[in-house]
Amino acid sequence: MAVKIRLARHGKKAYAFYHIVVADSRAPRDGKFIEKLGVYDPNTEPATIELDFDRALDWLNKGAQPTETTRAILSYKGVLLRKHLDGGIKKGALTPEAAEQKFQAWIADKKLKISTKKNLLDKVKSDRNKSRLSAEIRVKEVKAEDVAKKKAALAARAAEAAAKAAAATEAEAAPAPAPESTAAE
Repeated sequence: MAVKIRLARHGKKAYAFYHIVVADSRAPRDGKFIEKLGVYDPNTEPATIELDFDRALDWLNKGAQPTETTRAILSYKGVLLRKHLDGGIKKGALTPEAAEQKFQAWIADKKLKISTKKNLLDKVKSDRNKSRLSAEIRVKEVKAEDVAKKKAALAARAAEAAAKAAAATEAEAAPAPAPESTAAE
């Protein structure tokens, strides 16, 4: 029986997450599996990967073949490096202490890279929010200026209309001039 380490799809349409499973290669993608090793969620930034490191290493040592995507995930988490270092120990090329030291150095470097990436993503997100806010403020100021101009124009029209109305009432209130007498009378 050929055993594969692969992804089993779960989640909603267009919002998938995956279980990392060990399954017979003849089984359907989302069908029966031997063991669940972890979860992979590509919807988060950076992608969330939860993996049972020791069980994945054990299955690789037993001969399970990872698919391309799971190979990348296992490499990202360091399982393949650990298998490689264990092979060096078995061949006598490395001592267990040297292998552990190399692995711990790799883990420290990986954590630094991940934290740097998260910080960069947070900075980009905050910069994007700041630029969005400043653009919104500029739009708000332009709208306020337009409203102020319209109010000023409206006030000017109202003052002009009031002046015309006042002139008209003064004209009505003023006594009409007396008709001049004609000489023919």
